[in-house]
Amino acid sequence: MFDRLSRSWSLVKASASVLRSDKELLLFPVISGIATLLVAATFLLPLFGLGLLDGRGPGPGLYLLGFLFYLCQYFVIFFFNTALVGAAMIRLEGGDPTVADGLRIARERIGAILGYAAIAATVGLILRALEERAGFLGRIVVGIIGLAWTLTSFLVVPVLVSRKVGPIEALKESVGLLKRSWGENLAGNVGIGLAFGLITAVVAIVGIALVIASARIGGAPLAIPVIAIAVLAVAFIGVLQAALTGVYSAALYRYAVDGHAPAGFDEGALQAAFVRK
Repeated sequence: MFDRLSRSWSLVKASASVLRSDKELLLFPVISGIATLLVAATFLLPLFGLGLLDGRGPGPGLYLLGFLFYLCQYFVIFFFNTALVGAAMIRLEGGDPTVADGLRIARERIGAILGYAAIAATVGLILRALEERAGFLGRIVVGIIGLAWTLTSFLVVPVLVSRKVGPIEALKESVGLLKRSWGENLAGNVGIGLAFGLITAVVAIVGIALVIASARIGGAPLAIPVIAIAVLAVAFIGVLQAALTGVYSAALYRYAVDGHAPAGFDEGALQAAFVRK
């Protein structure tokens, strides 16, 4: 177990070195975050205007709107994640990617991205419906199912970037790769999530303390800028996590395809990440 964590941490550090070389990769999660906020804001008006939040419980109209919301959100997220992974692939192959390169790759896969977004939206809506009807233990089960979905679909985007296949075939290949890279896939995702979760918690705690202190010292005029800085710090951590996860998935998939470690990645760590059958 500790060997797996050590290898995964080595791969995460190598992924971070890619980000240091290509800081423009951070732009993709930034644009994605702004776009998802705009999508969320766009759906608020119909929710209130159609009276779908009047407390009468979910009806067909709300489920339809929910599906459309999930579809739009996932499409935006997958589009810019595809752009990120595509640019990362260029770097891992020795190139010097630009933001335009990543966006071009995403545009070329737009049909498959939309199809995958529809699948993810369906799964997300089903899990949400089950969660609303389940008790405490049921919510735990739904959470486990959601985690399983996240793991099995982790390499879908690298597959879509590298091969001109549909979303179903990409999902099948991602599942197949998961069987070979289960340890590193799980440990890497958990490691990245845990590390950034702890960092976010520390930043949030420090931010709250600074906001309280600034409010006592200078009132609202001083507290508001401190709040803005704290929010930006948490957002930046989220951007780093998204970018690092994208590079990590690209490296795992790249090695699975050609069996050679990308520049900066440990050959032994990647070789141990896959069980050859």
